[in-house]
Amino acid sequence: MGQHVLCLPAGFGAAKHLASQGYSVTLLDGSPNPGGLSAGWRTEQGRAVEAGVKGFWYQYHNIFALVRELGIPWPFTDWTTSGFWSPRGLTTEAPVFSRQQQYPTLLGQFVHTFPLFRSIPLADRLTMLPLLYSILDYDRSPASYEQYDKMSAWDLFQRYGVSRRLFEDFLRPLLLVGLFAPAEELSAAVMIGTLYFYALAHQNDFDVCWCKGSVSERIFLPLVDFIKKQGGKIVGGQLVTDVAIDATAGTAKGVYTSTKEGKKTFYAADAVIFAVGVTGMKKLISTCPALGAQPEFRAIMNLKGLDVISTRVWLDQSLPTRFPANVLAGFEPGVGGTYFNLTELQDEYKTEAGTVIAADFYHSNTLMPLSDEEIVSKVRANLVRCEPSFRTAKVVDSAVLRFPNAVTHFSPGSYTSRPLQRTSFGNVFMAGDWVKGLNHGANGLSQERAYITGLTAANLVIGGLSHGVPAVIIPVEEDEKHVSAAKEANQAVQGFLEALPLPFGRL
Repeated sequence: MGQHVLCLPAGFGAAKHLASQGYSVTLLDGSPNPGGLSAGWRTEQGRAVEAGVKGFWYQYHNIFALVRELGIPWPFTDWTTSGFWSPRGLTTEAPVFSRQQQYPTLLGQFVHTFPLFRSIPLADRLTMLPLLYSILDYDRSPASYEQYDKMSAWDLFQRYGVSRRLFEDFLRPLLLVGLFAPAEELSAAVMIGTLYFYALAHQNDFDVCWCKGSVSERIFLPLVDFIKKQGGKIVGGQLVTDVAIDATAGTAKGVYTSTKEGKKTFYAADAVIFAVGVTGMKKLISTCPALGAQPEFRAIMNLKGLDVISTRVWLDQSLPTRFPANVLAGFEPGVGGTYFNLTELQDEYKTEAGTVIAADFYHSNTLMPLSDEEIVSKVRANLVRCEPSFRTAKVVDSAVLRFPNAVTHFSPGSYTSRPLQRTSFGNVFMAGDWVKGLNHGANGLSQERAYITGLTAANLVIGGLSHGVPAVIIPVEEDEKHVSAAKEANQAVQGFLEALPLPFGRL
């Protein structure tokens, strides 16, 4: 076999490409069931559960290309509509934009959602318009991005005069389910980038589809099989405890692992890819002096994770929901909520005698101490408020999964602490949607971005070890012409103002 690369503990995209290029790839994971939040399980009764329901958005071109390359049956539904609910009832709905008349971006979204807002008056919706300037300005330079990053999304909404009604009934829940935290605790820069990528850059960007079964079984396991057929190894139950560094060369020689029983193993490597979340990386830095000695890794200790609860509930009656996917606002203070009708979305439940609902809670800190029964009771109560026909339905089975500190908290000012993909060790690279410096898509929570950073890390390995063909990465669709022109005009104006001496120049 060729040069040896370690992927820790995820990095399946990197592992796939490097294995296909003749590298000897070993993926190490402390869990006996590798895959992190992409992993799935089945209950003793054979019922599938997994870590939340994951959407696949219109701009996930690289993930869709991966599925085609794997040659598996198409695992996704068609694009679906979504409902947005408050305790007062339906707030609005998201249509399938790609099925509508096509207009320039922003105009298209306005035209096609205009009749769909049930409880937010037009005057409130129009307060969003001044905020659109921030899209033109937030990333015009590295310094500008850092300025927006230090500001909270809530501060930005106040600065541009977004109405309280629009914020509470639409923007707050959108951020709680999109970035898993309230606006007061989110970086304005990450918020803008996320809204732009998922909803505003092009009319169709908000279109979303879902996996027709367990993501683990439909997509993840075929990817694992592909890696193994290329000679890659996936080893669970191996917790990385330290990294061996060649101080003279400034490179990693390999990693030390430990099993649950305490058995120690050394894995040699020509390159190492850390594809690990914030919480896992902080644990590794705490136990590895070589990493802790480097400022870039110590900075990661400033970052935090957010709690998530995923549930699955089986009901005794077969009942339709108005929308297959739903977002909840104001049902739990400071907590984002969703529910999905899996009987409609997933093949294995289409013949189910009752109804199967998946419901997730984000930024779920205040719910974590509750019992499973109390959480399921909340799921059922929220469901009944939106779908009164479920009032007589009884829960016949349920599963509750808690994930403390599981996803990255993109808090104000966190950008400076996030790592680049290249590290101070010449053969050690980072991957994950929380790394910075990659200009591709949303600079926040994103399955597409996480996958792409794995491919980029693989390409960095190939460049460093001078073997193999780099992975092809499909670029993000370009800005539409009117947006590009506005960005260029803003860049020119701001550049002129910043060149002026004070007090005329911009502070």
